[in-house]
Amino acid sequence: MKRKLISSGSKFEENIGYSRAVVQGNWIFVSGTTGYDYKTMTISDNVIVQTEQCLINIENTLKEADASLLDIVRVTYILSKAEDFKSCWPVLKKYLGNIKPAATMFSAELADDKMKIEIEVTALKS
Repeated sequence: MKRKLISSGSKFEENIGYSRAVVQGNWIFVSGTTGYDYKTMTISDNVIVQTEQCLINIENTLKEADASLLDIVRVTYILSKAEDFKSCWPVLKKYLGNIKPAATMFSAELADDKMKIEIEVTALKS
């Protein structure tokens, strides 16, 4: 099986040594994705705006892997504050409500205090 590495161009990928996504056969493993706008390397201080940007970033990554949000089978949400999760639900439903992937949410300290949410997905191209 051919392996393809996808990069967003983020400084984090270069500095830490990882890929935005790894495509292995029909599987796509998208790294934890934050709400940074990769074009400007800026991030909102609003968790809802960050959530939307995370999903836009994930959608763009999946497109680069010749896939779409419809191919997501698993999602993990990591929030710096568990109490913020409920406010993210409308955005999550907008993007994933019809897909209904298996999901997990937990709260943990993220790599940068600006980050309020990180989303990781696994997709299987049909």
